[in-house]
Amino acid sequence: MGYRFSDLTAACQSDWRAYLEHDFVRGLGAGTLEEGAFRHYLEQDYLFLLHFARAYALAAYKSRTLADLRQAHEGLKAILDVELDLHVSYCRDWGIAEEQLAALPEARATLAYTRYVLDAGSRGDLLDLHVALAPCVVGYGEIANWLNEQPSTVRGEANPYDAWIAMYESDEFQSAMRAELEWLDARLAEVSPARFEELCRVFRDATRLEIDFWQMGLDRAD
Repeated sequence: MGYRFSDLTAACQSDWRAYLEHDFVRGLGAGTLEEGAFRHYLEQDYLFLLHFARAYALAAYKSRTLADLRQAHEGLKAILDVELDLHVSYCRDWGIAEEQLAALPEARATLAYTRYVLDAGSRGDLLDLHVALAPCVVGYGEIANWLNEQPSTVRGEANPYDAWIAMYESDEFQSAMRAELEWLDARLAEVSPARFEELCRVFRDATRLEIDFWQMGLDRAD
C-alpha cells in the first residue's frame, strides 16, 4: 500500500497542528485579531500570490503530461484572473489601495517561504513543488474547516474576519483542495520510503515557513 497526503501530515503532526491552530488563526476565528496585524498579513499575502503565480508557471515547465500541464495552466489562470482581483478588492475594503500593494517591500517571512517553494520546485520535480505548496493549497481549506468546528469561532457581522473564513470554506476552494489532495495521493502512492522521507522534509520546512508567515502578521515583522 502506498503513501497518502495524510501520511505527510502524520509525519509532521506537531508542526502541522501548530500551523492550523496558530494564535493568528484563533484570532481570526474569534474576531479578536488586532486589525493592524491582519492588514500586514493581507499586504504580504498579495506579494505571496504573485510568487504563487510564478510557482504555477514553474509547474507548467515541470509538467510531463498534458493533464499536468493543463492543471498548471488552470492554476496560473485562476490566480491571475480571479484570486488577485479578489484579493485587491478585499484589501480595498480594509483601506489598502492597489497602488500601496504594488509598492510594498517583501517581509522576510514572505521572502523565505516564497523563495523556498520556488527553489524546491526548481531543484526537484513536480511532486516536490506540489508538496511545498500544500501547506497553502490544502492548509487554508483545512483551517477554515477547523475554525468552523471550534466553539470559540464567531461567524457573521460580529466577526470582522468572517469574509476570510467564508472564502476558504467556499465550495470553490474546498473543491480545489480536494482535487489537489487527489493529485497528491495518486503521486505519493507511487513513491519509495526513501523518497517519502525526502518529501516529508520538504513538507515540514514549508509548514514551518507558513507558521512564520502567521507569526509575521502577529508581530508585524519586516
